[in-house]
Amino acid sequence: MSADLVHIRQVMAEADCLFTEAVVEAAIDKVASQINAELSERNPVVFCVMNGGLIFSGKLLTKLNFPLEASYLHATRYRNETSGGELFWKAKPEVSFIDRDVLIIDDILDEGHTLGAIIDFCRHAGARAVHTAVLIDKEHDRKARPDLKADYVGLQCIDRYIFGYGMDYKGYWRNAAGIYAVKGL
Repeated sequence: MSADLVHIRQVMAEADCLFTEAVVEAAIDKVASQINAELSERNPVVFCVMNGGLIFSGKLLTKLNFPLEASYLHATRYRNETSGGELFWKAKPEVSFIDRDVLIIDDILDEGHTLGAIIDFCRHAGARAVHTAVLIDKEHDRKARPDLKADYVGLQCIDRYIFGYGMDYKGYWRNAAGIYAVKGL
Protein backbone atom coordinates (compact mmCIF):
# COMPACT_ATOMS: atom_id res chain seq x y z
CA MET A 1 0.00 0.00 0.00
CA SER A 2 1.35 3.42 -0.92
CA ALA A 3 2.30 5.93 1.76
CA ASP A 4 -0.41 8.27 0.43
CA LEU A 5 -3.12 5.65 0.86
CA VAL A 6 -1.87 4.80 4.34
CA HIS A 7 -2.16 8.51 5.21
CA ILE A 8 -5.67 8.72 3.74
CA ARG A 9 -6.80 5.73 5.80
CA GLN A 10 -5.17 7.19 8.92
CA VAL A 11 -7.02 10.48 8.44
CA MET A 12 -10.35 8.61 8.58
CA ALA A 13 -9.27 6.47 11.53
CA GLU A 14 -8.37 9.57 13.56
CA ALA A 15 -11.15 11.88 12.33
CA ASP A 16 -13.79 13.35 14.62
CA CYS A 17 -17.35 12.53 13.56
CA LEU A 18 -19.20 15.84 13.67
CA PHE A 19 -22.50 14.59 12.20
CA THR A 20 -23.62 10.98 11.91
CA GLU A 21 -25.32 9.63 8.81
CA ALA A 22 -28.71 9.79 10.59
CA VAL A 23 -28.22 13.46 11.49
CA VAL A 24 -27.17 14.33 7.93
CA GLU A 25 -30.13 12.45 6.43
CA ALA A 26 -32.52 14.30 8.77
CA ALA A 27 -30.97 17.60 7.66
CA ILE A 28 -31.48 16.65 3.99
CA ASP A 29 -35.14 15.84 4.76
CA LYS A 30 -35.53 19.28 6.38
CA VAL A 31 -34.03 21.06 3.36
CA ALA A 32 -36.24 19.06 0.99
CA SER A 33 -39.33 20.00 2.97
CA GLN A 34 -38.44 23.69 2.78
CA ILE A 35 -37.74 23.53 -0.96
CA ASN A 36 -40.97 21.60 -1.62
CA ALA A 37 -42.92 24.29 0.23
CA GLU A 38 -41.28 27.22 -1.54
CA LEU A 39 -40.33 26.14 -5.08
CA SER A 40 -42.91 23.54 -6.11
CA GLU A 41 -44.86 26.02 -8.27
CA ARG A 42 -41.80 27.83 -9.69
CA ASN A 43 -40.67 25.34 -12.41
CA PRO A 44 -37.03 25.55 -11.33
CA VAL A 45 -33.97 24.34 -13.12
CA VAL A 46 -31.73 22.69 -10.55
CA PHE A 47 -27.96 22.62 -10.89
CA CYS A 48 -25.64 20.36 -8.93
CA VAL A 49 -22.22 21.93 -8.40
CA MET A 50 -19.71 19.20 -9.17
CA ASN A 51 -17.95 17.40 -7.60
CA GLY A 52 -18.79 18.28 -4.04
CA GLY A 53 -22.53 18.70 -4.52
CA LEU A 54 -23.02 15.28 -6.12
CA ILE A 55 -24.08 13.26 -3.06
CA PHE A 56 -26.21 16.00 -1.50
CA SER A 57 -27.90 16.68 -4.85
CA GLY A 58 -28.60 13.02 -5.50
CA LYS A 59 -30.19 12.51 -2.12
CA LEU A 60 -32.07 15.82 -2.18
CA LEU A 61 -33.50 15.48 -5.70
CA THR A 62 -35.30 12.23 -4.86
CA LYS A 63 -37.14 14.06 -2.07
CA LEU A 64 -38.40 16.95 -4.23
CA ASN A 65 -41.96 16.08 -5.25
CA PHE A 66 -42.55 18.49 -8.13
CA PRO A 67 -41.48 18.76 -11.77
CA LEU A 68 -38.03 20.21 -12.28
CA GLU A 69 -35.17 20.11 -14.75
CA ALA A 70 -31.89 18.84 -13.33
CA SER A 71 -28.44 19.47 -14.67
CA TYR A 72 -24.97 20.13 -13.38
CA LEU A 73 -22.19 22.65 -13.60
CA HIS A 74 -18.55 22.50 -12.67
CA ALA A 75 -16.70 25.68 -11.85
CA THR A 76 -13.55 26.34 -9.92
CA ARG A 77 -11.42 29.28 -8.91
CA TYR A 78 -8.36 27.22 -8.08
CA ARG A 79 -7.23 25.45 -11.29
CA ASN A 80 -4.65 23.39 -9.39
CA GLU A 81 -3.45 26.37 -7.37
CA THR A 82 -3.80 26.89 -3.65
CA SER A 83 -5.43 30.29 -3.87
CA GLY A 84 -8.42 31.19 -5.98
CA GLY A 85 -8.57 33.54 -8.91
CA GLU A 86 -11.11 34.10 -11.64
CA LEU A 87 -13.95 31.63 -12.08
CA PHE A 88 -13.02 28.87 -14.52
CA TRP A 89 -15.81 26.76 -16.02
CA LYS A 90 -15.00 23.08 -16.38
CA ALA A 91 -18.61 22.49 -17.51
CA LYS A 92 -21.02 25.37 -18.06
CA PRO A 93 -24.75 24.88 -17.57
CA GLU A 94 -26.37 23.25 -20.59
CA VAL A 95 -30.00 23.95 -19.66
CA SER A 96 -31.39 27.41 -20.39
CA PHE A 97 -32.55 29.30 -17.34
CA ILE A 98 -33.62 32.57 -18.93
CA ASP A 99 -36.68 33.81 -16.99
CA ARG A 100 -36.53 30.69 -14.80
CA ASP A 101 -35.94 30.14 -11.14
CA VAL A 102 -32.59 28.45 -10.59
CA LEU A 103 -31.67 26.29 -7.60
CA ILE A 104 -27.94 25.77 -7.08
CA ILE A 105 -27.09 22.75 -4.88
CA ASP A 106 -23.62 22.57 -3.37
CA ASP A 107 -21.94 20.72 -0.55
CA ILE A 108 -20.66 23.62 1.55
CA LEU A 109 -20.75 27.36 1.96
CA ASP A 110 -17.28 28.06 3.27
CA GLU A 111 -15.84 31.40 2.16
CA GLY A 112 -18.33 31.57 -0.71
CA HIS A 113 -16.12 32.78 -3.56
CA THR A 114 -17.18 30.09 -6.05
CA LEU A 115 -20.85 30.00 -5.01
CA GLY A 116 -21.04 33.79 -5.19
CA ALA A 117 -19.53 33.79 -8.68
CA ILE A 118 -21.99 31.09 -9.84
CA ILE A 119 -24.93 33.10 -8.46
CA ASP A 120 -23.69 36.21 -10.27
CA PHE A 121 -23.27 34.23 -13.50
CA CYS A 122 -26.86 32.92 -13.31
CA ARG A 123 -28.30 36.36 -12.61
CA HIS A 124 -26.37 37.98 -15.46
CA ALA A 125 -27.44 35.15 -17.79
CA GLY A 126 -31.13 35.89 -17.25
CA ALA A 127 -32.34 33.80 -14.31
CA ARG A 128 -35.54 35.22 -12.78
CA ALA A 129 -34.37 34.22 -9.30
CA VAL A 130 -31.42 32.25 -7.94
CA HIS A 131 -31.83 30.06 -4.87
CA THR A 132 -29.06 28.15 -3.11
CA ALA A 133 -29.05 24.98 -1.05
CA VAL A 134 -25.98 23.80 0.83
CA LEU A 135 -25.56 20.81 3.07
CA ILE A 136 -23.09 22.65 5.33
CA ASP A 137 -22.70 26.31 6.22
CA LYS A 138 -19.34 26.73 7.92
CA GLU A 139 -19.33 29.20 10.82
CA HIS A 140 -16.53 31.77 10.59
CA ASP A 141 -15.89 35.40 9.72
CA ARG A 142 -14.08 34.83 6.40
CA LYS A 143 -17.07 34.95 4.03
CA ALA A 144 -16.18 36.61 0.73
CA ARG A 145 -19.39 38.63 0.81
CA PRO A 146 -21.02 39.14 4.21
CA ASP A 147 -24.43 39.29 2.49
CA LEU A 148 -23.98 35.84 0.89
CA LYS A 149 -26.28 33.44 2.69
CA ALA A 150 -27.64 30.15 1.42
CA ASP A 151 -31.43 30.01 1.15
CA TYR A 152 -31.53 26.41 2.38
CA VAL A 153 -28.97 25.06 4.85
CA GLY A 154 -28.78 21.51 6.14
CA LEU A 155 -26.34 21.98 9.01
CA GLN A 156 -24.22 24.70 10.61
CA CYS A 157 -20.68 23.50 11.20
CA ILE A 158 -17.73 24.64 13.24
CA ASP A 159 -14.68 25.95 11.37
CA ARG A 160 -12.68 22.76 10.79
CA TYR A 161 -11.44 20.91 7.73
CA ILE A 162 -14.31 18.53 7.03
CA PHE A 163 -15.04 15.68 4.65
CA GLY A 164 -17.83 13.24 3.82
CA TYR A 165 -21.16 13.46 1.96
CA GLY A 166 -19.41 14.93 -1.07
CA MET A 167 -16.71 16.95 0.64
CA ASP A 168 -13.23 15.54 0.25
CA TYR A 169 -9.87 15.28 1.90
CA LYS A 170 -7.21 15.39 -0.85
CA GLY A 171 -9.70 13.86 -3.28
CA TYR A 172 -10.75 11.04 -0.94
CA TRP A 173 -13.59 10.27 1.46
CA ARG A 174 -16.37 12.09 -0.46
CA ASN A 175 -18.16 8.76 0.08
CA ALA A 176 -17.94 8.85 3.89
CA ALA A 177 -21.36 8.28 5.44
CA GLY A 178 -21.26 11.13 7.92
CA ILE A 179 -19.40 14.40 8.21
CA TYR A 180 -15.95 14.20 9.72
CA ALA A 181 -13.28 16.69 10.75
CA VAL A 182 -9.61 16.00 10.13
CA LYS A 183 -7.75 15.63 13.42
CA GLY A 184 -5.89 18.83 14.20
CA LEU A 185 -7.44 20.80 11.33
